[in-house]
Amino acid sequence: MRSLLVGFLAALALGPLAAPASASKARAAFAQDQSRSDQGEARKAMRAGNIKSISEIERLVLPRMRGAEYLGFAYDATARAYRLKFIKDGRVINVDVDGATGKIISRSR
Repeated sequence: MRSLLVGFLAALALGPLAAPASASKARAAFAQDQSRSDQGEARKAMRAGNIKSISEIERLVLPRMRGAEYLGFAYDATARAYRLKFIKDGRVINVDVDGATGKIISRSR
Protein backbone atom coordinates (compact mmCIF):
# COMPACT_ATOMS: atom_id res chain seq x y z
CA MET A 1 0.00 0.00 0.00
CA ARG A 2 2.83 2.35 0.91
CA SER A 3 4.62 1.78 -2.44
CA LEU A 4 1.36 2.48 -4.28
CA LEU A 5 1.00 5.78 -2.42
CA VAL A 6 4.65 6.70 -3.10
CA GLY A 7 4.18 5.88 -6.81
CA PHE A 8 1.02 7.98 -6.98
CA LEU A 9 2.72 10.95 -5.29
CA ALA A 10 5.74 10.65 -7.60
CA ALA A 11 3.49 10.62 -10.68
CA LEU A 12 1.59 13.59 -9.32
CA ALA A 13 4.82 15.51 -8.70
CA LEU A 14 6.38 14.67 -12.10
CA GLY A 15 3.22 15.04 -14.17
CA PRO A 16 3.61 18.78 -14.80
CA LEU A 17 7.13 18.18 -16.12
CA ALA A 18 5.79 15.94 -18.90
CA ALA A 19 2.98 18.32 -19.89
CA PRO A 20 5.13 20.97 -21.63
CA ALA A 21 6.77 18.31 -23.79
CA SER A 22 3.43 16.88 -24.88
CA ALA A 23 2.04 20.37 -25.48
CA SER A 24 5.08 21.17 -27.60
CA LYS A 25 4.56 17.97 -29.62
CA ALA A 26 0.90 18.85 -30.11
CA ARG A 27 1.81 22.33 -31.38
CA ALA A 28 4.40 20.86 -33.77
CA ALA A 29 1.88 18.32 -35.08
CA PHE A 30 -0.73 21.05 -35.60
CA ALA A 31 1.79 23.23 -37.46
CA GLN A 32 2.75 20.29 -39.69
CA ASP A 33 -0.91 19.53 -40.45
CA GLN A 34 -1.53 23.23 -41.20
CA SER A 35 1.47 23.28 -43.54
CA ARG A 36 0.15 20.24 -45.42
CA SER A 37 -3.26 21.91 -45.67
CA ASP A 38 -1.66 25.13 -47.00
CA GLN A 39 0.25 23.18 -49.61
CA GLY A 40 -2.84 21.22 -50.64
CA GLU A 41 -4.91 24.39 -51.03
CA ALA A 42 -2.16 26.04 -53.05
CA ARG A 43 -1.89 22.99 -55.29
CA LYS A 44 -5.65 22.98 -55.96
CA ALA A 45 -5.71 26.69 -56.80
CA MET A 46 -2.65 26.34 -59.04
CA ARG A 47 -4.16 23.41 -60.97
CA ALA A 48 -7.33 25.44 -61.46
CA GLY A 49 -5.20 28.20 -62.99
CA ASN A 50 -6.06 30.72 -60.27
CA ILE A 51 -2.55 31.24 -58.89
CA LYS A 52 1.11 30.84 -59.78
CA SER A 53 3.07 27.89 -58.41
CA ILE A 54 5.27 28.39 -55.36
CA SER A 55 8.35 27.82 -57.54
CA GLU A 56 7.28 30.72 -59.80
CA ILE A 57 6.68 32.91 -56.74
CA GLU A 58 10.07 31.96 -55.27
CA ARG A 59 11.82 32.81 -58.58
CA LEU A 60 10.29 36.29 -58.39
CA VAL A 61 10.85 37.00 -54.69
CA LEU A 62 14.05 35.25 -53.57
CA PRO A 63 16.42 37.41 -55.67
CA ARG A 64 14.99 40.49 -53.93
CA MET A 65 15.82 39.10 -50.50
CA ARG A 66 19.62 39.02 -50.76
CA GLY A 67 21.33 38.27 -47.48
CA ALA A 68 18.22 36.70 -45.92
CA GLU A 69 17.76 32.98 -45.31
CA TYR A 70 14.56 31.55 -46.81
CA LEU A 71 12.58 29.59 -44.21
CA GLY A 72 9.56 28.48 -46.24
CA PHE A 73 6.06 29.55 -47.15
CA ALA A 74 2.43 29.39 -46.15
CA TYR A 75 -0.57 29.81 -48.44
CA ASP A 76 -3.76 31.67 -47.51
CA ALA A 77 -6.56 30.24 -49.67
CA THR A 78 -9.01 32.97 -48.68
CA ALA A 79 -6.67 35.79 -49.74
CA ARG A 80 -5.08 33.72 -52.53
CA ALA A 81 -1.74 34.91 -51.27
CA TYR A 82 1.54 33.33 -50.28
CA ARG A 83 3.55 34.35 -47.23
CA LEU A 84 7.25 33.71 -47.68
CA LYS A 85 9.27 33.71 -44.47
CA PHE A 86 12.89 34.80 -44.20
CA ILE A 87 15.34 35.49 -41.42
CA LYS A 88 18.05 38.14 -41.51
CA ASP A 89 20.16 39.40 -38.63
CA GLY A 90 18.03 37.39 -36.19
CA ARG A 91 14.76 38.99 -37.34
CA VAL A 92 11.95 37.24 -39.18
CA ILE A 93 10.73 38.95 -42.34
CA ASN A 94 7.34 38.04 -43.82
CA VAL A 95 6.77 38.80 -47.48
CA ASP A 96 3.14 38.54 -48.63
CA VAL A 97 2.73 37.88 -52.35
CA ASP A 98 -0.38 37.95 -54.53
CA GLY A 99 -0.73 34.39 -55.77
CA ALA A 100 -2.28 35.37 -59.10
CA THR A 101 0.14 38.12 -60.14
CA GLY A 102 3.28 37.35 -58.14
CA LYS A 103 3.45 40.96 -56.94
CA ILE A 104 4.59 41.69 -53.40
CA ILE A 105 1.64 42.91 -51.34
CA SER A 106 3.49 43.67 -48.11
CA ARG A 107 6.75 43.09 -46.33
CA SER A 108 7.30 43.17 -42.57
CA ARG A 109 10.56 44.26 -40.99
